[in-house]
Amino acid sequence: MKTTLDTFQHEAPEVAKAFDGLIDALKSTTGMDAKTKQLVYIGIKSSLGDSTAVFFHVKMAKQLGASRDEIKDAILITLTVCGLKGVSTCLQTAMEAYDGI
Repeated sequence: MKTTLDTFQHEAPEVAKAFDGLIDALKSTTGMDAKTKQLVYIGIKSSLGDSTAVFFHVKMAKQLGASRDEIKDAILITLTVCGLKGVSTCLQTAMEAYDGI
């Protein structure tokens, strides 16, 4: 099954490569540890209602030692920014991703 990321990489390989370089540069910054970066990313993507990104970043955050409660809080904190949007579109996905459902 082809994903939107696959299409991006196929249709715009130079841009996809540059984007990957940006991601690598962000990973190498030292202001936050990798787990915290993933939790921030989960909160941001939740506020946008991007449950697909939340699913994958929950898996990464869990591998980096994030607890279920930390992930839940990263999504719940979006209530103060965007109301129920992030919670209603991403909380269930995040908990299922964490629990391996």
